[in-house]
Amino acid sequence: MIFFRKRIKAGYILAFFSMVAVAAILGANRARPLHDSTAMPRPVASRNGLASNELNNIGIFQRVASSVVFINTLALERDFFSLDVHELPRGTGSGFIWDREGRIVTNYHVIEDASRVEVTLADNSTWKAVLVGAAPDKDLAVLKIGAPPERLSPIPLGTSSDLQVGQTVLAIGNPFGLDQTMTRGIVSAIGREIKSVTGRKIRGVIQTDASINPGNSGGPLLDSSGRLIGINTAIYSPSGASAGIGFAVPVDEVNRVVPALIRDGKLVRPGLAISVAGKSLARRLGVKRGILVIRVVSGSNAARAGLRGSYRVWGGIELGDVIIGVNGEPVDNYDDLMAEIEKYRIGSEVVLQIIRDNHPDEIKVTLEEVK
Repeated sequence: MIFFRKRIKAGYILAFFSMVAVAAILGANRARPLHDSTAMPRPVASRNGLASNELNNIGIFQRVASSVVFINTLALERDFFSLDVHELPRGTGSGFIWDREGRIVTNYHVIEDASRVEVTLADNSTWKAVLVGAAPDKDLAVLKIGAPPERLSPIPLGTSSDLQVGQTVLAIGNPFGLDQTMTRGIVSAIGREIKSVTGRKIRGVIQTDASINPGNSGGPLLDSSGRLIGINTAIYSPSGASAGIGFAVPVDEVNRVVPALIRDGKLVRPGLAISVAGKSLARRLGVKRGILVIRVVSGSNAARAGLRGSYRVWGGIELGDVIIGVNGEPVDNYDDLMAEIEKYRIGSEVVLQIIRDNHPDEIKVTLEEVK
């Protein structure tokens, strides 16, 4: 009990001295004036200049930013009550200048379902855009504006065939509508696959940790020389914002598809005039690997080559040929088949490895344009 009382007295003494200290501090602060008429800006600390990587980033932005555009899309909507049709903002995205004829490259999903598209250049001039062509399977589209050539600065092209994980990349775009934004990162992985708006796989995709957010879609991914190496297309993010995992369509694919869209307005692709079974249906029919041919278009190159489709017989289905390879490269589904065929041109002859009546065989087919 005595010890407890001593502790209480010690607590009172400590509290008393604490109050005295606080009072002294407050009194000292009251003694100091609140304002000082002699106040001046503080001197700026010196620095040794910008680092080499900083100078490189600045130089790239100054050279390439004028090639990047802001894309605004609008869509027609009918009022539920008045039935009047109004044009409402649909979304924003990015793109870049392809040539001095006013062609702009962006993602297909940026302009999909838009009734009107506006392109704003780096000089803040805005131009109405028309669609030149689109390749939804590749998530690529080409627009055209009527800006004079002197206002257009085509982006310099690089290559994606020699990219290495770890090399520096930069992205320029308009995330969340904030135009002319630059972010920096590295190539995190190569050879990724993502799905396009049609469900077809886009192969050889570049993965990067450079911050890519909504609005960056369609903008350029650049290497440390300021050359285009990809088009920022998608992000992986549960929240919808950058989580350090972004994807870009490789520039080699872009440089193949864009000229085709400019020439024909669409991607004219080689193919086989056939219909095939989905993987689940093929497996239910007992096809354990490969692509089951359901129908071969009459009069097509595939029909003339002797490729067989499936057909109904009394009591069941007579299975057609099962394609398991193209020129020795194995294929197991429709995406695999198209990826191999698209390596060639219309008129090229390919050898299909097939299973016919449970026996391996080969058949030569000349590729043709297919819709």
